[in-house]
Amino acid sequence: MNKLLIRGGAPLAGEIRISGAKNSALPILAATLLTEQPVILSSVPHLHDITTMLELLGCLGVGVVLDEKMRLEVDASKIDSLVAPYDLVKTMRASILVLGPLLTRFGEAHVSFPGGCAIGSRPVDLHLRGLEAMGATIDIDGGYIRARAPSGGLKGSHILLDMVTVGGTENLMMAAVLARGTTVIENAAREPEIVDLANFINTLGGDVEGAGTDTLTIRGVAGLRGGSYRVMSDRIETGTYLAAAAATRGRVLLKDTDPHTLESVLLKLEKAGAHLSSGKDWISLDMRGNRPRAVNLRTAPYPAFPTDMQAQLTAMNAVAEGTGRVTETIFENRLIQTHELNRMGANIALEGNTAIITGVERLKGAPVMASDLRASASLVIAGLVAEGETLVDRIYHIDRGYECIEEKLQQLGADIRRIV
Repeated sequence: MNKLLIRGGAPLAGEIRISGAKNSALPILAATLLTEQPVILSSVPHLHDITTMLELLGCLGVGVVLDEKMRLEVDASKIDSLVAPYDLVKTMRASILVLGPLLTRFGEAHVSFPGGCAIGSRPVDLHLRGLEAMGATIDIDGGYIRARAPSGGLKGSHILLDMVTVGGTENLMMAAVLARGTTVIENAAREPEIVDLANFINTLGGDVEGAGTDTLTIRGVAGLRGGSYRVMSDRIETGTYLAAAAATRGRVLLKDTDPHTLESVLLKLEKAGAHLSSGKDWISLDMRGNRPRAVNLRTAPYPAFPTDMQAQLTAMNAVAEGTGRVTETIFENRLIQTHELNRMGANIALEGNTAIITGVERLKGAPVMASDLRASASLVIAGLVAEGETLVDRIYHIDRGYECIEEKLQQLGADIRRIV
């Protein structure tokens, strides 16, 4: 099993380019099931989760070709299976996103219950209740969701989500695209990835309004055409490298990224003492050699501070001046990485869903084990600021969400390499 060996202590310095967003590319790939015509996607990151989604689409009969310009051509004209099998779905939660597109286009779908990171309960009941409101019949059989649309297809409906759910919003939006009539989704997620999915659907001839607000209006259309689309940049990858630079007292320039999708994180980094500049597609951070100051944060749905950046700023707080409080409100197990940080000399106490972090001057290298995708990123950041060697195990988690992380960190001067 691969590991990352890090020799810490040096500030990050230099520039890198940010990859396309995993959390946008995955629902967009699922949405290609909505059309019979070919779709060309660019800026799709080369990640394990993307590979898994492509394998899942292949199982359904979708043709996928990578061209010489590293663009994906996806052709869902010859679907020959409506079953998303357990062996693939168990490894990645985003697999559930094929449920809505298959059901609305073909009137039927059989999708295994999903897996993914062990960060807490993420039930799919909101997805299912929304589909039932659109007329679907849902049965649970042998770990599979078996969904059928009524004669004539799904029908538009008014759906009020009990809680904000990104995956649920995406699944129901896609299901509504080919439904009869108009669907209104209230208390919808507002994340930039929702906007990107809506823009993709509209590029193919869909009619989605309100993306980026808490109310989506989707007017059903008879069919979608083909087209070309560029996936948005990854705001979480961007935030991770900014947090790493802040923790190591470094300076970085990140290109091909959108600062407007990361405002809550940039605000916290400024409070930590970072000097930030930005343009349309770049962000720079300079700590001017100074140790970061501790910040308080509380995770919440967009546009508040993202849960996917909590672990990274927890690692920054571990070496910051002062004491910071980090409260996780989205996933109950997402503070689990604090135990590994404490093994490296951090001073973190847990009180329920809050971590109280008293910063120390330096961490000490140690063997550590990643528990999930973002926790693994926090351990890499900790390794970058630690004295001596840090060995991060179970990095298959990090390969799910970060494209070429060791190569990019090497470009910024880090002493990091992958070993077996």
